[in-house]
Amino acid sequence: MRLWDAELESYRDEARALLAALPEIERPPRDATPVERARFQRDAYRKVAPPRPSALAEDATVPGPAGEIPVRIFRPAGQARGLFLHIHGGGWVIGEPMMNDLGNEALAKQHGLAVVSVDYRLAPEHPYPAGPDDCEAAAKWLLAKGPSEFGASRMFVGGESAGGHLALVTGLRVRDRLGAGDRLLGMNLVFGAYDLNGTPSWSDNGDNPDMLDDEGMRFMVECFTPGLSFEERRAPDVSPLYAKLAGLPPCLVSVGTFDHLLDDSLFLAPRLAAAGVDVELAVYPDSPHGFMGLPTKMAGAFARRVGAWVEARLGARPTR
Repeated sequence: MRLWDAELESYRDEARALLAALPEIERPPRDATPVERARFQRDAYRKVAPPRPSALAEDATVPGPAGEIPVRIFRPAGQARGLFLHIHGGGWVIGEPMMNDLGNEALAKQHGLAVVSVDYRLAPEHPYPAGPDDCEAAAKWLLAKGPSEFGASRMFVGGESAGGHLALVTGLRVRDRLGAGDRLLGMNLVFGAYDLNGTPSWSDNGDNPDMLDDEGMRFMVECFTPGLSFEERRAPDVSPLYAKLAGLPPCLVSVGTFDHLLDDSLFLAPRLAAAGVDVELAVYPDSPHGFMGLPTKMAGAFARRVGAWVEARLGARPTR
């Protein structure tokens, strides 16, 4: 069984060469409290990867369970062909919508989508279920306002890393709590964490270079779900790998082979297929967590694959 084609195979040498030049991210003091460590990591990430804001983005707010939720909105030229709820990554602890401005701008310009990127509450200051609740509230608002605000009624949900996790949780909530699964166009799930107790690759990614490590991920999980037991973390709203997946919209599941979260995607995709979901699994060789942000041909191939998948979904007739 081949997980990638000859084109991606030809990009492996370039992908490996760039990994040697990746910058080191500062480590917090060992005696830092969870809140101090989280704030240290937020500052360190901004230094290594400062966000590049888009002139197209509009700052706004939508109603949430604990007050107004900040969002960034990207409008296409003319009536939207569809809606896209974007959820940023960062291990539920760091990150902000602006870090994905350029990708969200491309969704608006190249595919005619109205994009709303949600600035959900972060852990450890706001543990589960704060983040998922904010994402659900943003989805509810977008579904309600989509026709009048943007001229579209059907929605994609997508995100990266923790945003991939929250995108799947949000899609399940749209299906189960909002009763609007028939309005989902698809879910773009990019190297997400789907079992928060950890999959085999968390502790062993073959000693390949990656921006993640097991200790760091388990720290973020503890911040997000403090005090939860092993069994409590298997709840579908926490670890969506254990959810009933039937009835979800088409999914694109993407991951790199060097990613500590590789197995999360490898386990999720066949479970989706077995549940009758239209799923594509896109595996990128010699690629770490966050590879799509690197200046490589592999990242370009990722962008083309996502773009083609989005266009295919926009061109498909509703099946419900």
